[in-house]
Amino acid sequence: MKNLLLVFMVLLAGTTAFAQKTQKKTKQPEAKPATELKNGIDSASYAYGILLADQLKEMVSKVYNADLVVDALSAVMRNEKTVIPQADALTIFQSYEQEIRNKIAEIDKVEAEAAKAEGEKFLEENKKRQGVMTTTSGLQYEVLTKGTGTVSPLSTDQVKVHYHGTTIDGAMFDSSVERGEPVTFGLDQVIPGWTEGLQLMHAGDKFKFFIPANLAYGDRSPTPKIKPNSVLVFEVELIEINPTE
Repeated sequence: MKNLLLVFMVLLAGTTAFAQKTQKKTKQPEAKPATELKNGIDSASYAYGILLADQLKEMVSKVYNADLVVDALSAVMRNEKTVIPQADALTIFQSYEQEIRNKIAEIDKVEAEAAKAEGEKFLEENKKRQGVMTTTSGLQYEVLTKGTGTVSPLSTDQVKVHYHGTTIDGAMFDSSVERGEPVTFGLDQVIPGWTEGLQLMHAGDKFKFFIPANLAYGDRSPTPKIKPNSVLVFEVELIEINPTE
């Protein structure tokens, strides 16, 4: 049973990702008033059911037939005969898990190919704009503001920065500016586009970077907000090199 529960949670994670890629969120109908609760055990039991259902409803309703899930749960809880033999449940479940994984992989591949083509087209047009510089690696940058600093950080230095990151369509995926707090990190701990780009700056400078996918996250995105093979756009202000605090 423990193995089945583990597989169930793994599949729920996968099917949630699949549902996010293929379906829009729909509003669920309101539940009918509860059966009369006669004592503390009744109330606690019903509350427990609410908590379990609340954890599962989003994932279940998007990928499964929720009514059949409820029927199966009820049958097993009441020790009634199930439509599918319980001995076959794990095999059927794992087969569906693999099907979902295959579909996710297909969707990711299509999205990655589209993002790569879109990104290459964007960079080709962007490099023609006045003020945009392109390095030998393919990194593009634009100087927004010049500061008073005279020293550039090394790849082994720590830097304190403010940044605002978007995809090429303008959708924000991360921003210290929005959070209202700058961040400090080592230049050897970030994506190659940042490592290279920050070394072109001085304290007080504000640059806009257009980072090709191979200098960003490539085909392995760290967040659903960024499609695989995406070009990333960052506005970065270098506040301080090797900050003391």
